[in-house]
Amino acid sequence: MTDTKDTPADTTFRPEARNPRGFADKRARDLRAERAILEAVSAVYERYGFEALDTGAFEYADALGKFLPDSDRPNEGVFALQDDDDQWMALRYDLTAPLARFAAQNWETLPKPFRRYAFGPVWRNEKPGPGRFREFIQCDADTVGSARPEADAEIIAMAVAGLEAAGLPRGAAVLKINNRKLLNGLLTAAGVETNGQKLSVLRAVDKLDRLGVEGVRLLLGEGRLDESGAFTKGAGLVGKAIDSVLDFVQAGPMGGVGGRADTLAKIANVIGGSAEGDEGLEELAKIDAALKSLGVADDQALFEPSIVRGLEYYTGAVFEAELLLSTTDDKGQKVSFGSIGGGGRYDDLVARFTGQQTPATGFSFGVSRLAAALRAAGREPGGQARGPVVIINFDQAHMGEYFSVVGELRNAGIAAEVYLGTSGMRPQMKYADRRMAPAAIMLGGDEIAAGTVTIKDLDLGRELAAGVADNAAWKAERPGQQTIPRDQLVAAVKTIIGG
Repeated sequence: MTDTKDTPADTTFRPEARNPRGFADKRARDLRAERAILEAVSAVYERYGFEALDTGAFEYADALGKFLPDSDRPNEGVFALQDDDDQWMALRYDLTAPLARFAAQNWETLPKPFRRYAFGPVWRNEKPGPGRFREFIQCDADTVGSARPEADAEIIAMAVAGLEAAGLPRGAAVLKINNRKLLNGLLTAAGVETNGQKLSVLRAVDKLDRLGVEGVRLLLGEGRLDESGAFTKGAGLVGKAIDSVLDFVQAGPMGGVGGRADTLAKIANVIGGSAEGDEGLEELAKIDAALKSLGVADDQALFEPSIVRGLEYYTGAVFEAELLLSTTDDKGQKVSFGSIGGGGRYDDLVARFTGQQTPATGFSFGVSRLAAALRAAGREPGGQARGPVVIINFDQAHMGEYFSVVGELRNAGIAAEVYLGTSGMRPQMKYADRRMAPAAIMLGGDEIAAGTVTIKDLDLGRELAAGVADNAAWKAERPGQQTIPRDQLVAAVKTIIGG
């Protein structure tokens, strides 16, 4: 028996290897997908004349407005810290609040209207869940300083073009458009005056897809008892007021049938001539006219009165991008992504800083969410994974030759690496396969002496392996393997990778 009485205990602290909840690690596949989407969408935004802008990760907490709680420490909804001058700073919650601050701070020197796009990470101190992260990438485009409905129309057209550029062809997504003034006018005509009751109505309308017409009818009235027995208090509308709201939200195209002009005509019959409602109708009519001139068809952007976004945020037109593709998860189960982006008109945000109303409109989508949606629909953003060409390391004495080869390939614009581990031939080939290398380069003593090089086409090997019936024949034939003169290496590799 070993005496351990005098052996010191190992008291080294070893933290558990884990990432914080709601913060995801991303490997090359995810980063490649996000980069491909951002490059494609940014090209569209710049083609529309929008200027790139990047603001810092932190904003002073008071600039974030409605996201702050009624407490001494603003850490609910945002991640905040106190600077050495006692001012609270918070990681940006979205990209719009920093834009409002920037516009207010630099308004005198900016071209007006100011058209900018931005992308980058945002942070939300909320409970994480499946598909719900505390850190994610957003991509926004906004026009500040134009009250024209045509500014909304351009944002909508740009969103349609951007989503198509990102990998959603026509018919894969649709922009649904509404105007908050329409419902506001309807509620005013129905005698709804308090903001609390208006918000209750809007929240009820927002549940139309989930609860159906009758469920919304209950929430517009006294309230609704759900399956668990929990009671949700309603908006308190009665009789004709409830019927008017339901007629309004059902005025959109049924089953995708009916164009924007048809929907406008149906809404006009329901609104009944309220001043604010008529203003909203006029704005939508101008948006429709501009969209037609921009070549945006009814199946790409439609008017949908049931769309409600940003209950306390948007002041006019609102729009939401909905994915129409059938999507499945890794297990083949159907999943619903629904909204993949949205925006609208927010004329009050800059006024928080200046006291003067400054019209603004914009669109935003979550890049990571869109990448996940495309992947679930079988459309890998950025294409399939492609690793570097791998030079097999047979002998330390030949390392100079290996680096000569890798340098030649890199100078020709081909991603390549020398295997720098300590494993033998078989594990090295397994390594190359895991890296999704298009080819492996084998340069042993015999090849060096003969001035040749052996190339194994791993892409072809993977393709042919799916139909292998006789493993012995496979090994004997060595499909996709060729030995060629050393000076033909670059040309042969370019043929393999399609370059």
